[in-house]
Order: sequence, then structure tokens, then C-alpha cells
Amino acid sequence: MSPEALARAIQDFLGEAPSAVVREEGEITFDFSSARYSVSSEHGKCVLHLWSGERNAVRRVVDAEQKDRVLRLQVQRFGRGQPTKLEICRDRDQRTPTAKKAARTAYKRLLERVLAKSFPDANVEKLTSAMDLEQSFGPIYTRGLLRRGNSAFAVLGVNASETQASVDAALTFGLLWLDHCRYRDARRVVEGLQLFVPPRTSAIVRERMAHLNHAAAKFALYELDERELALAVVDCRDRGNVATRLVRAPDERAARERFAAQTARVRAIVPDAEAVVLNGTEMAYRLHGLEFAHARIAALPGSFRNAAELSFGPPPQETLLTDDTGADFERFARMLAAARVSHADRTNPLYRMHPERWLESLVSRNLAQLDARLLSAPVYSQVPAFSASDRAMIDVLGVTRESRLAVIELKADEDIHLPLQGIDYWARVEWHHQRGEFKQFGYFAGVELSPAPPLLLLVAPALRVHPATDTLLRYISPEIDCELLGIDERWREELRVVFRKRSRSQGAD
Repeated sequence: MSPEALARAIQDFLGEAPSAVVREEGEITFDFSSARYSVSSEHGKCVLHLWSGERNAVRRVVDAEQKDRVLRLQVQRFGRGQPTKLEICRDRDQRTPTAKKAARTAYKRLLERVLAKSFPDANVEKLTSAMDLEQSFGPIYTRGLLRRGNSAFAVLGVNASETQASVDAALTFGLLWLDHCRYRDARRVVEGLQLFVPPRTSAIVRERMAHLNHAAAKFALYELDERELALAVVDCRDRGNVATRLVRAPDERAARERFAAQTARVRAIVPDAEAVVLNGTEMAYRLHGLEFAHARIAALPGSFRNAAELSFGPPPQETLLTDDTGADFERFARMLAAARVSHADRTNPLYRMHPERWLESLVSRNLAQLDARLLSAPVYSQVPAFSASDRAMIDVLGVTRESRLAVIELKADEDIHLPLQGIDYWARVEWHHQRGEFKQFGYFAGVELSPAPPLLLLVAPALRVHPATDTLLRYISPEIDCELLGIDERWREELRVVFRKRSRSQGAD
């Protein structure tokens, strides 16, 4: 294949795979939910550049073959003569449907044996992983009941071949299974939930379970080693490795001065562009949340000196702005400006891209419109908070008029995980707040933050709140001051709250 054909194959594949990941030497090295790429076919070579907050890679692509949901590239690393393989996969989980079904069937039998051995005084009701779309249950999780006389525990397990995202989501479906068991079997007392996850995967689930209402149900978390058929109890009170670390707030004034020329060039074409400081050496340009240009400090070719460069294109693809690509940038920016407005054609892909980022940009500029308790500034969006097991981005972090922190979790579309994701981010913010780290890392300058725990606001369009949300809110700890805000479906035109609902343990408005 020619360099031009190779570059086009990569662009076409990634254009239809927003959740793609890069796998090299058996390891996932880049995830395009956060990573970026550029591909060029200049000077008779196809060069693929990949980068993220954790790593950077440049590969010369010499051949490509697409098979099913994987684009297999033959690449050369600079300085190495022998080509190697690099795969771009549409999804993290590359197992065939047959392999998934076999693994889940085997796990169901294994879990039944482990339950019978570990709880000899209880009866294991037939386990199932059958689909039940009405109750939001899918085949990933094995579920059942563990009975002792007139009492029982709901049981839910996930096998070691599933993705980490599926493990993290297990508590959501465990709570729904618990509630379903209580509803269908009123003659017996279903005391609580026993959740089984693979070894060394429980960090997020443990954190979320620690912040449930333990007066509403009993919760137990186990790590199940499928090879050894061994159970290990996980103490949800021990936060251990879930202790997160913040990224220091950047010096915004210095960064804006550093990229003043790039900002002027962008705003000459798109006056409403938002210039967002990512760190001291990077600036993102967004229109209603959609990043369309990116400035960074980079090494000049053939030199040891650094200079600011500007690239453009909808993530994850970027094209360097040069004299040759200047006209392309102007056409793209003007096309974006016409498509990214509330009254534009709703079928346009640029209109539909990243609706949550669009909502986030509106909320960040109109916090008081969302909730009168909130100050319009200071406000931070996409605050990075890392743990030992993942990288989280807190949607919006603000402060109330009483100087109390407010965590705002946003969903533009129906999402069953909204309540527990909100708990996850609230817990991280509370962790750092109790240690005084927001002030230490440069956030909320000039504000004497209240020692009170943060407020948690869950925000979604009123008609797109998942039906299971009410059930999940019932199990949130009363120590978390949590509210669900339903906004008008026409939020792109006007941000307006149409209903508010507090978690059940706190009452409803």
C-alpha cells in the first residue's frame, strides 16, 4: 500500500471507532477516549504519531490489514530495523461472542461451587446470567440468591476475563439485583448484597461501596481467584490504594501569555472559541465543548529549541497547522462554527459530537443558573484526579456562596451509572479536601473553603434520566448531600432546571 493509502486507512478506521484502543506487544498503550493521534504521508513515508498524558510514540507504518474489528499495522520504530505489529482495536474486549459465552458459562458453574463451599450453611439458588432488558440485566454478570432460612443475600459476580470497566460497573447492577430480589420475594428478608470480583480489580467498587447507605442493606465485597477457587474478603473501610492524587492547577495567566498569538489566530476565525489551559505547555481551543485546535510547546525540527505550535482537527485526530494546511484549518473552523450552534442541523456529526462536553461548557459558564447556591467563579472543569487503578476527570468543580465545595457530574444522554460515578468523584474530592490539597495545589485561590463535605449535584436532561436512577439513589449514604437535577431537553438553547430530587434518605423537594 502507498503511504497515502495507509494514512487514509488509519483515518477511516479511527473515524468510525471513537472507543478504539492501541495494542502493542500485548499491552494496551493508548485509549482514544483520552489519547490523540496525527498521521502524515509526506516524503514517501506514512508516519503515525500517538500521544496521551502518560506516553508518546512515533511509528512508521509500512503495511495495514483490517480484519473484523481490528486494524493490524506493520510498523517500524525509529532506530530499529525489524518491523513489529501494532493493532488498533475498536473495543478493549476483543473476544468473540462464542468465547465470551463460554467464559461466562464456566464462571457461573465455578461461582456456584465456591458459594456452596464457602457458605455451607446456606442454599445457593440457581445462578443465571440471562438477559433481562426490562430490569437492565445483561449477560456479563452472574446473579442469584444465597438463602439461609427466611433470610437471603443477593449475589452478583463478574469473571476475570471481563474488562476493568465491567468490574467497576458491577456495583450498579448489584444494587439493582438486590432491589429486584427484595421486590419479587417479599416473604423473605433479603438482607443485602454479596459482590464477587476478580483479584486486584476491586479498588473502584470498594470506594463506591464504602459510601453506600449501610443502614439500608448489608454489603460484602469479595475477590474471587478463579484458578485457586479462593475467596478474599475486601474491607470497604480500608481506602488503601484508592487514595488519589491531584494535578496541580496550571498558572493560567502565564499560559495565556505564552499562547497569545495562537489564541488570536484561532479567534480571528472562531470568535466564540473557548481557550482552555490544560497545563503550562498546552492550550485547547473548544467551541461549545468540542476541541478543534490545540497549542503546545514542542521542539523545532532539527533544533534543540522549543516553540509554540498549533494543530487542528476533531479529537482524536490532529493536523499540524503549517503554511500548507492553513487553508484547510480555516475551512474546518468555519464549518465547525456553522455546525456547533443550537439551531444547526441536528444530523450534522459536528453538532452531535461530545454532547456532555457541550453541556459542561454551558454549566461552567452558568453555575448560578443551575443552582442559586453556586458562585459563578472560581470553577474548574475536567479536573484530573488519579488513583492507583485509573485516571478520573471530575466534570465540574465549583464552590457555593458558603464556600462549600460542589461536585457536578453531568450526563447528556441516558446513563445507568450516573449515581455511582457521582459517588466516585465525590469521594475523591472529599479525600483531597480533608487534606487541604486543593489550596496546596493552587485551586480556589482567595477562597477559605468550608470544612463541610462537598455537595454532589447529578445533572441530566429530564427525559434522559435512566429509570433505574431512583432505585440507585435510595442506596447512597445519607452523609452525602446529593441532588438529582433534571434540566430542560432544549439545554443547548437555555440551561433551565425543571425538577430537583434529593436522595431518598434525605427526603425529596
